[in-house]
Amino acid sequence: MPKIALLGYGKMGKAIEQLAISAGDEIVMRLSADNEAVLTTTNLKQADVAIDFSHPDTGFRHIEACLKANVPVVSGTTGWLHRFEEAKALCLEKEGAFFYASNFSIGVNLFFALNQKLAELMNDWPAYQPSMTEIHHTQKLDAPSGTAITLAEDMIERLERVKGWQEGTNAEAGHIPIEAIREGDVKGTHEIRYASAVDTLTIRHEAHSREGFARGALQAAHWLIGKKGVFGMRDMLGL
Repeated sequence: MPKIALLGYGKMGKAIEQLAISAGDEIVMRLSADNEAVLTTTNLKQADVAIDFSHPDTGFRHIEACLKANVPVVSGTTGWLHRFEEAKALCLEKEGAFFYASNFSIGVNLFFALNQKLAELMNDWPAYQPSMTEIHHTQKLDAPSGTAITLAEDMIERLERVKGWQEGTNAEAGHIPIEAIREGDVKGTHEIRYASAVDTLTIRHEAHSREGFARGALQAAHWLIGKKGVFGMRDMLGL
């Protein structure tokens, strides 16, 4: 069974650890905010694959370290995507393996597909104006969430009347407003609305626990071993 390095040992890291141990995997490295010194090539090379759920400020550095050590890496850290093309280029240069998803839930990825189809349909109905709300726990540092940004980018790509997104409840014409709410221990809720003068159409995904995210990330780690290239949930799920 694979040996796994956990880069980030918060709630998600611990949830993945429990599932991995139950599956018979071995955790060979646990990296938390107070022991970043263990992130060395020697330590990383003990692992068959690394899973990163850390911090927006450290996510890229962790991915870079894994790729330079020739260790496949799965990343669910958000807030660092302005450097995604750098990570992709490094992966290809090193002939490594890199898997990124803004959300590892199977249900969310089906929600992505539903959102894409709905955006295409709405090209014929300009009276409906899109907006989005995402709700997460108060410890989530980035806003809007990576999942919300993925949803918005998919809409922008397919909906001709929008050209961007803006955080908040109001947005300039041609932009999708994304309201980001932080409260309690909400695991993750995303709601997309298309409102007209006469009615509103809504699609919504609500996570009840972190287990769905953890299972998806662990599945991605198992799937990535032995592969080369840059991958995402569409590749693994065949969507």
